[in-house]
Amino acid sequence: MRLYLASTSPARLATLRAAGIEPVVLPSAVDEEAAVAAAGPLTAEEMVLLLARLKASAVADRPVDGSPLDGFVLGGDSAFELDGVVYGKPHLASVARERWLHQRGRTGLLHSGHWLIDHRGGLLGEGRGAVSTARVTFAADLTEAEIDAYIATGEPLEVAGAFTIDSLGAPFVTSVEGDPHAVVGLSLATLRTLLLGFGVAWPTLWNR
Repeated sequence: MRLYLASTSPARLATLRAAGIEPVVLPSAVDEEAAVAAAGPLTAEEMVLLLARLKASAVADRPVDGSPLDGFVLGGDSAFELDGVVYGKPHLASVARERWLHQRGRTGLLHSGHWLIDHRGGLLGEGRGAVSTARVTFAADLTEAEIDAYIATGEPLEVAGAFTIDSLGAPFVTSVEGDPHAVVGLSLATLRTLLLGFGVAWPTLWNR
């Protein structure tokens, strides 16, 4: 069974590969800020699920090598929530630094939305989604020098919450409660459950 990944996230791709799945990567071009603004007030969970759906839908009818997609299309999105405030990618070093000074020693929620579209046989079918959430606690003794060094690498600028747990930011996270893959941006357990809803067994996706 072929899986099409509507994302260019290296972390999502690495997670799938480690789980025995080599997806077809189909980058989506969704204007996330415009989509969220048009939707009106949303909770963090509603926002990541909306964006995951839009990303999957944006590539579902895109042919690959001249042929319709034949399998499942997966879209994903993540956001970090602290004190009821939702944070996406900081983009700017100054913003990332401010966030780290605020979140060190504290615990927030990382929400990852998943949307799976049935496109078996080249036909656009039903879509289903789910959100996986994990509680993330950051080191309280994190120094400003460490924060500045981390930001200088550029890694935290383009990830939700300005941190990772699978790369350079990992030493600054002291604990994760819940599915750690949700923090990476793709919960394998959630994806498996969504596939089961379509009557598809997880091992049928193994192709590595």
